[in-house]
This record gives sequence, C-alpha cells and structure tokens, in this order.
Amino acid sequence: MSQLQTRKLNTEDQSPGALPHLCSASALLLLVIVGELLALLLALAERGVGDLSWAHLGLVSFLLQWIVLTSAVILCRLQPLLRRLSPLWAGLCGYLLILLCTFVFTALGQWLLKGLGRGFIDWEEVFTHVLIAAVLGAVVLRYLYLQQQLYLQKQAELRSRIQALQARIEPHFLFNSLNSIASLIAVDAPLAERQVEDLSDLLRASLAEPALISAERELALCLCYVHIEQARLGERLRLNWSVGPLPGEASLPNLALQPLVENAIRYGVDPAPEGGEVSIQARQEGDQLVIRISNSLPDAQTAAREAGNRMALDNIRHRLAAHFGEAAELAVEPGDTRYTVTLKVSLKACRQRTP
Repeated sequence: MSQLQTRKLNTEDQSPGALPHLCSASALLLLVIVGELLALLLALAERGVGDLSWAHLGLVSFLLQWIVLTSAVILCRLQPLLRRLSPLWAGLCGYLLILLCTFVFTALGQWLLKGLGRGFIDWEEVFTHVLIAAVLGAVVLRYLYLQQQLYLQKQAELRSRIQALQARIEPHFLFNSLNSIASLIAVDAPLAERQVEDLSDLLRASLAEPALISAERELALCLCYVHIEQARLGERLRLNWSVGPLPGEASLPNLALQPLVENAIRYGVDPAPEGGEVSIQARQEGDQLVIRISNSLPDAQTAAREAGNRMALDNIRHRLAAHFGEAAELAVEPGDTRYTVTLKVSLKACRQRTP
C-alpha cells in the first residue's frame, strides 16, 4: 500500500517550453565543450592546419565562450518570462538573443583589438560570425530541446511506473485492514473506533503529498498498522520496537515499510497457533539510515514466505530505486527461525532530495 500521488521530480526541469533548460551544470558543461569544438573548427577554417597558432585559437575560443555562456545565462534568467509566451515566440526570442550576443561580442572584440594594430571593425567578418551563429545556434538549440523532451518523457514513464506499483499494493492492504476492524466491531466497539482512526491516518498518508516523508513519520504509520493487527491477533502478536534517534533529513517513500510489516505478520504470526514476534529496529549507522524488520518463523514457512513476499519486495525495490537510485538497498536474510529484511538508505541522498 502506498500513496497515489507522486513526488514532483525537479519541477524546473519538467516545465514545458520551446527552450531547453540551460541552468543545470551538465547543460553548461555541454555548451562549453561544444564551444571549444566550434572554436577549433573556426580557427582551422580561417588559418588552416599549417598557419594555426595557439594565440589565434585562444582568441577565437575566448570570443566563443563569451557568446555561448552569456547567451546561456541570459536565457536561464529569462526562462520564467519566456514560459509565459507561446512556444513559437519563446523559441524565436531565444534564437534572436543568441544572434544579438554574437553581434555584440564580435563587434566589441574587434573594437578592442584596434589598439593591437588590427584596424577598424570588419563588419563583413562580424556578419559572417552572426550567420555562422544563426546556423549553429539553431542546431545546438534543437539538440538540447530534443534531449530535454527525451528526459521529460523518461520522467513521465517513471511516474507512471511508480503509480502502477502503488496501485497494486493498495487494495491488498485495505482488504486486510478492513477485515481486522470488522472482526472487532461486535466485540469491542471503542477499540474498533480507535482502529478506524489508525486506518484513517494510513489512508491520509497514502493520498497526501509528498511521496517522500520523514523516516520518523513512516515508522509511526507502521505502528498504526501494528495496532490494527494487534487488536485482531491479541497477545499472539508480540512487538519488539527499537527505534533510536533519527536525523531530520532521513526520509523514505510514503508507506514503503508497511508492506514489510504486513508480510512479517502474515507469514510469521498468523500461521502459528501460539503467534510470533515482529521486531522493528531503526537507527543511524554512519551516514546511513538502517531499518530492520524481522519476524519469527513457524516450521516450514521459509519457502512459502519466499514465494509470497517476492512481489512486495520487488515493488519496494523499484520505488527506492526511483527515488534514491543506487543509494538505497533492500536485503533479505532468510533463516531457519527468523526472517529479516534490512533497508539501508544513504543520508546524503536523503539530503539531496529534501525540499
């Protein structure tokens, strides 16, 4: 069971528009590399291989980097304004801005070089550079735009996949929870009412944003679920709760732990007439958040647990990977008498995703 809403993934990167997102370090690095390659090509075209000098290449490179980086910075600053325009006008404004920067810096560069004996401004060369910028600027903008659209498409597919995983978990959780409450209504109405309140907390969490919540809140929601099951199972369900102080930035996908607790009760407590123990431990170990959920195993339950638990574990692994990539892991330690699931998340990754 998890929420139907998904986290807004880097909202600035996802904003639609005709212009690519140029504010990221990766985009600027790409522009610098492209600028250097263009500088080399232009220097070779002007002087040839035999007459090419480092001084001339340096001047061309210096001019191109000023044009490229200044255009990128201005476009980045103007993006909130350009998003209000139609894609056609936004793209046209960005394109004309590149040509304007090329004209200004080329003319300024030639004017500064007059004192070095280079004569007056060569307007033919200035407009030649503007024409080159018109062609290359269109190609580079188009490439970056297509790259951005591909990234947004992948993000949309990722959100759809997370929603599908969450939708498969939710009905199963509701079915078990409502059954637990229904069994209490005729026996202890006040207790059933408290269980309804616990369930409402869980459902509220499943429908609210953000998809990443604090680890303390996530563990509190697990405790709500355990209370619902304890009302049904009574003394058969024994809880060992060991949660140490957790850093404020520690976060997890909403209701990621609940399926693990649910399976621990289903496979470790329900089948045994005498019940069983569920242990929930959480603490900080170095720069990692470590959570261990384990349960006692009745005889011959390990194989059945492996078959029935695989889908829930795969779903949670996919959700962790979607939010944290390789900075999170979910490990299973089956044994003869206990079954343990260990979840580890890098606190550095949590800090990077904290709003």
